[in-house]
Amino acid sequence: MPGDTTRLSIFPLPGALLFPGLHLPLHIFEPRYRAMVSDAIARDRRIAMIQPRTDSPDRDRPALFDVGCVGRIAEVEALDDGRYNLILEGLSLFRVIEELDVTTPFRQVEAMLMPSPRDEVLALAARSSLELESRRFAEAQGYAVDWEAVGRLDDSSLVNGIAQIAPFDVAAKQALLEAPGIAERAELLVQLMQFFGRHDGEDRVTLQ
Repeated sequence: MPGDTTRLSIFPLPGALLFPGLHLPLHIFEPRYRAMVSDAIARDRRIAMIQPRTDSPDRDRPALFDVGCVGRIAEVEALDDGRYNLILEGLSLFRVIEELDVTTPFRQVEAMLMPSPRDEVLALAARSSLELESRRFAEAQGYAVDWEAVGRLDDSSLVNGIAQIAPFDVAAKQALLEAPGIAERAELLVQLMQFFGRHDGEDRVTLQ
């Protein structure tokens, strides 16, 4: 329940966002995270995605951002060599209260689940602006996009889906995750696509 505190096993991964209701495919190969998946399957199937801070001096155990998203293992494929392919379904954003002192090879935190706004909609002008800037950005990046399918998405799926897959840096991705609602997230997406979608001297899009 939103507002409740809970213990979460975390998967710190830069650039990987998850939003409630969306899906994130993962390939798990490191032994500590294979242990985390095994533990999750045996318990509640929950894994919490969170980004590590890129400026952390400790590369083995980097500091974490405050907000992440907990997901449920919706599909899992156990490979013969111990690796996993899985799909996480986003359940709820969370805010870290404290990291726990644990003996498991994977990290765990005490966190508060955050309420998810329901039935959010964009103003028509905001949706049009986002779709237009997305087309420009995708064309500049050379992405092939089914725009007819995009047009059928509801506002939340459109905004959060773009935020989840956009090739921005860690700080930008975190700002998108922490935006208070889809209107603010959509506005930030437009700004980021305009900012990051610059061209270098060889006429290629650069992410600086």
